[in-house]
Amino acid sequence: MAEIKNFKKVLIANRGEIAVRVQRSCRELGIDTVAVHSDADSGSLHVKVADESVCIGPAKPKLSYLNIPSILSAAEITGADAVHPGYGFLSENDEFARMCHNWNITFIGPSVDCLEKMGDKIESKKIAKQAGVPTLEPIYISQLNNDEIKAQVKKLGYPILIKASAGGGGRGMRRIDRDEDLLTAIMTLQEEAKAAFGDGTLFIEKYITEPRHIEVQILADKHGNVIHLGERDCSIQRRFQKIIEESPSPVLSEETREDICNAAVRLAKFVNYDSVGTVEFLYDQEQKKFYFMEMNTRIQVEHPVTEQRTGVDLISEQIRVAQGHKLTLKQSDIKFDGHVIEFRICAEDPETQLPCAGTISHYHRPAGLGIRVDDFIYSGYTVLPYYDSMISKIIVKAPNRDQALIRSCRALGETVVSGIKTNLTLHTKILNHPDFKSNNFSTSFLSKKI
Repeated sequence: MAEIKNFKKVLIANRGEIAVRVQRSCRELGIDTVAVHSDADSGSLHVKVADESVCIGPAKPKLSYLNIPSILSAAEITGADAVHPGYGFLSENDEFARMCHNWNITFIGPSVDCLEKMGDKIESKKIAKQAGVPTLEPIYISQLNNDEIKAQVKKLGYPILIKASAGGGGRGMRRIDRDEDLLTAIMTLQEEAKAAFGDGTLFIEKYITEPRHIEVQILADKHGNVIHLGERDCSIQRRFQKIIEESPSPVLSEETREDICNAAVRLAKFVNYDSVGTVEFLYDQEQKKFYFMEMNTRIQVEHPVTEQRTGVDLISEQIRVAQGHKLTLKQSDIKFDGHVIEFRICAEDPETQLPCAGTISHYHRPAGLGIRVDDFIYSGYTVLPYYDSMISKIIVKAPNRDQALIRSCRALGETVVSGIKTNLTLHTKILNHPDFKSNNFSTSFLSKKI
């Protein structure tokens, strides 16, 4: 029987809109919050709205938001009972979760065992196969010499996808189309993976042409209960980084939708998962088959899509599970309503697609029926060059997809961000493209059509 804990204060080991989002749920649960920030981030909204704040280091993430001793020290001096990691940074770091436990601080996320197993893309694929979830057969290259790698890739056939085992957020992946590029790409990606994730382990799998990226939101407690909250279609991507997400997926049949959601629940039960999480799949549109990609053992950037469609506060549920409570919901309690689309608004130069730092002279967020905005910016805020370029998420809900597209155009048209460049025009181009409107797209849509 899990011990029931009563959190009085939660430290949020993150920044930006997700830190603000977690603070809102904590406030509704009657829990005080502690914001941590770098010395460059003292003016961020997540610092202003927290009950307490602690500076944990210089601007560079390695010295602040990835500085485990500084974060744990901040939790100790403020008397925080628990740490919420948000997404990115330390959210899937099993060593951080283990150290929280050693310091008698609750890590709001899955068990260390789940983080270890499902955070490793190679290990998680083996586990998914054991759980009876469809997977693509990978080539594990760590024990192979160059000739053996070439022979196995030849048998698999091009195109292929090289992946970093510790990768995430669209990083650590590269498509290869010919033998001449194979070995050089492996060497380059190994170095990139070591620099980004501290682990250069790679594997190779068949690249499915024109796939859709489908992910299933799951929620599990420490008592063996697991439910799903439907799927999201995240196929509009650039260099494997999601830009637009929607639910329900307009490409799945009801039978496939049920199968893919049940597969996600089956995997979560198999590994004794105990938090919010997302099981990600590739969907082969031609063969109408889905394959396990990975499991994200954290809250996702696009979680508001599911919240708007189901009315479930995922952060609050995640906190309650970490306290040891049973799920308040059964699968039959989950009701799906309408169509929801999320747009990631980033500070970037539309010509070069590079991040664009600077001061926002004027900011106006959209409003009206079916519009939600998760952000942390304001007029006069300076977007910093040290962190992710996403500054806002616009989430649009309507009774069906066609109406959601119309409402999305209105919402994007109302949005004003002056003083810096953004990707608002990119979103408008996507919305107005006939193939996006007609559901005729894949993960390669941006590279081929825009």
